[in-house]
Amino acid sequence: MLNRLHLVEDQLKIKVNIAQRAYPLTIARNEEERVRKAVTLIQDAVTRFEEKYAVQDKQDALAMCALQMTNQVLALRAGEQDSESDAANTLEILSSRLAEALR
Repeated sequence: MLNRLHLVEDQLKIKVNIAQRAYPLTIARNEEERVRKAVTLIQDAVTRFEEKYAVQDKQDALAMCALQMTNQVLALRAGEQDSESDAANTLEILSSRLAEALR
């Protein structure tokens, strides 16, 4: 029972508005700021698409927003993979140099 109570205390019920629709969410308390920032980014992107491209349908604006944000996430992931690969290569070079120096 204590674990269940602790779980409930760590959760927060909030309502967010995206594209003029309210969505009730239950989130971890430590995620509230990030969720609210995400909502703001989505709202800003929707507004930008509506103004820049004269999009009338909220669903179209949300679809374009989802495409743009997913593309950004994929680009970040690719960058992380490149960084990991570079670090692995550097470690291999250092390891072989260290092995040569110890001979």
